[in-house]
This record gives sequence, structure tokens and C-alpha cells, in this order.
Amino acid sequence: MIQRKDQITFTNYSICLKDTVETFTKQLIYSLFDQTYKQQYDKEVKTTFITILNKLSVTNPNKIWAAFENQFTSIRTKLDLDALAAEKNDPAAKSLEEIYFAYPGFFAIAVHRLSNQLLKFNVPVLPRMMSEFAHSATGADIHPGAEIGCSFHIDHATGIVIGESAIIKDCVKIFQGVTLGGISIKKSLASTKRHPTIEDKVTIYANATILGGDVTIGKNSIIGANVCITKTIPENSIVTVHHENNITQKNT
Repeated sequence: MIQRKDQITFTNYSICLKDTVETFTKQLIYSLFDQTYKQQYDKEVKTTFITILNKLSVTNPNKIWAAFENQFTSIRTKLDLDALAAEKNDPAAKSLEEIYFAYPGFFAIAVHRLSNQLLKFNVPVLPRMMSEFAHSATGADIHPGAEIGCSFHIDHATGIVIGESAIIKDCVKIFQGVTLGGISIKKSLASTKRHPTIEDKVTIYANATILGGDVTIGKNSIIGANVCITKTIPENSIVTVHHENNITQKNT
């Protein structure tokens, strides 16, 4: 039934919290990699976190922060492995330092690993706000619910979509425009696995689309550019689109 205009009531939302979350996310990442910054701003980062959770009516924010902070060393270790994977796999990378300072794919992964941990603590809304900030900053849309293994490399980042129930295992490489999505968008399927599983050491090239919660890409496989997959691919496979460019010369 469609509501009439006179039946609609407006709820007040502190929408400016988006700016606070953006600042918090950057502060959190700076603190994770820069000990000098952490020493100077550690209390401010915690205070901002508490403020956000209070605005979201989350109980026990101090307890959640303590648990979150205990995971920072583990998250940093995983991110260092991600950076090493980028340096190893990208011929354009001139140094490891360049990865940390300038690679949007690495920044997107960093935000994901932090937001994913908060989601595991059942923190509402904030993980998704963090992921949407990373989306706007990098062009990569990674749902905080996605589970991502070690040594993950995103090349270029722009246009990547990784759905909520996607599972990505270790040493996976994906390129721009890749979608790990769902076939159906029915609301009744919200609690089911709707997105694919990517096994170890898979490479997925630009603009490939892999759809479906029961789809698995077997380990050591290569998924070529522009491929669309809706069925499981066995390990050690190479999947490509067969076509030829039609090249003709202009009359001069």
C-alpha cells in the first residue's frame, strides 16, 4: 500500500555523522601505520569512536573499543602482507612505501579489515559507513561482511564490487571492474550466502563478473577479462572470452 504524503512522518538523523566517520576512519589508519601519529592522537581517536557509538545508541562503547584495539596488531600484520602482495604482483610498484602512500586498492583493503572487525563485534551502521567512505575515496565497494584472507591484492580498485557474503581466500588478485555479486536481489534471501567463494591463488582480470552464493572459483584458476560466471569453476582452470577484434584500415 502506498502512503499518502500526509501519512509520512520524518525522523531526525544526525547525517553529519558521515563527516565524523570519515575523519575517524582516516585517523584510525594513520594510527595503525604511524606510531608518532598514534602517540599524539590516540586519545582523540578513541574519543571520536565513543562519540560515534553514542550517536548510534550503541551500549558499552568503551568495552568495544578495548576489544577493537586488541585486534590492531593482527590487522596490521594482515595489511603488511597485503602490501607485500601488491609490491610483488604489480610491475608498476616502485617501492613498498609507494603501496602504503598511494595505492587506492590497499587503502580499500585497510578500511575493509577494520570495518569487518567492527562488524564481528556486532557494531551497527558504523562498519557500513566506513566502507562507503572507502568506496567514495577509491572506487572499490567492499561490503564489511565479506571475508577476505591473507595477501589480498587489488589492482587499480575502480569499479570493484564485493558483496556481503563473498568469501575470498589467500593470495587472490583482482583487477578493476570485477564484481563478486548475487544473482537474486530478493529481500527474503538477505540471510543466505548470495555471493561467490574465491579459493586460494586465484587471479580475476578486469571487468569479470562472478555471481551466485553457490559458485566457487577453484584454487590456482585464472578468470579472464570480461568473463561472466554463474557456475562453479574447478581448480587450475583458465576461463576466457573468445573473440577477435575486427581491424580494418581507413581509406585515406
